[in-house]
Amino acid sequence: MAKPGLGKGLGALISGVQAAADKIEFENAPEIATLPSENGVLMVDIRKVEPSPTQPRQYFNEEALEELAESMKTFGIIQPLLVTAEGDHYIIIAGERRYRAARKAQLTQVPVIVKDYTEMEVLQVALIENIQRQDLTSIEEATCYKRLMDDFFFSAEDVAAKLGKSKHAVTNSMYLLDLTPRAQSLAAEGKLTASHAKVLLSLGDDDLQEEAAKKIAEVGLSVRETEAMVASVLKAVAKKAKGAVQPDADAQRAKENAEKALRSAENELKHLLGSRVNIIPGPKKSKIEIEYYSNEDLERLMDLLRLLQ
Repeated sequence: MAKPGLGKGLGALISGVQAAADKIEFENAPEIATLPSENGVLMVDIRKVEPSPTQPRQYFNEEALEELAESMKTFGIIQPLLVTAEGDHYIIIAGERRYRAARKAQLTQVPVIVKDYTEMEVLQVALIENIQRQDLTSIEEATCYKRLMDDFFFSAEDVAAKLGKSKHAVTNSMYLLDLTPRAQSLAAEGKLTASHAKVLLSLGDDDLQEEAAKKIAEVGLSVRETEAMVASVLKAVAKKAKGAVQPDADAQRAKENAEKALRSAENELKHLLGSRVNIIPGPKKSKIEIEYYSNEDLERLMDLLRLLQ
């Protein structure tokens, strides 16, 4: 299946925009949209701009947003938002962080570049733009990789090539998504790495995984130290399991040996008496049943037993 070629990042999409948009002043701009500049930058009413419902980013640092908002009050928005038109509104493809800061700064208009993308292309650009930012959490980054793979049928090699990353970095990142929610939270806080996640997943049990993840976060264990800890935990679990199973195994073995002894005794009595013999064990007393088939057979058995006196 052919994949849309967006190249590495958004450079090809918005080349030349940064310089053209430097220090745009619009505090007293009218509420309506202005005509686009030579470089395609359009000033629009911020109320007509909306975040994308498929926005990959989930976490926005409030302190960083406040700092950006203060800067915007002085210099405006340096880099325009990348948007697509939907009716009389605009959906953000890239730049939601700038949009949020602009609202905090109480700006009435924002500079945008309008691109005519399909829904799939919008998501792809948003994912790639977000991944290339440095302040994504590791979980958000891994989620972006997964969506590129699931929604666009990219392989790990495709994702790595588009983003200028190694295939190893992409595949390792995916381990984070298999962690428990609590362990993922620690990863999002930067307390667990993808390499830690790969080791933790060998534990299998969710409770053990979360307990180990908590210790890594609290102590700051390296990956090598985590491997040693996990190996120790697995060894202890195996030992405990063996101790729990051993008594049952011994009891089963003893039962099987007792049954074999009874069958052997039954066969020996059968050959000795020439009749079918059943040995019936009981908790306090047991019994032996000897079958006979006529009065003459009973007399025969009596004669044999008398010989044993």
